Amino acid sequence: MSKCIQEDQLLMSKAVREWYRYYEVEWDDQASSLLCDAAIELYNEGCRSVEEMATVLIGTYVGLAATRVNAPSSSSVH
Repeated sequence: MSKCIQEDQLLMSKAVREWYRYYEVEWDDQASSLLCDAAIELYNEGCRSVEEMATVLIGTYVGLAATRVNAPSSSSVH
């Protein structure tokens, strides 16, 4: 794996961990899957800062309940 890919993965991982710290919740596989997908999407949209990515994740997914499949998200069709 190239160093750039490892650094990119680390950036996204840190942003997801910041979400967990902010909401003080235990690790959750379902939440992690959703948050990682969202982090990848943010990265693909050009986000390259842990702080910016974490802020968006924290603001979009307010607490553990917001990470559930039926919870509304920024990508919901209205």
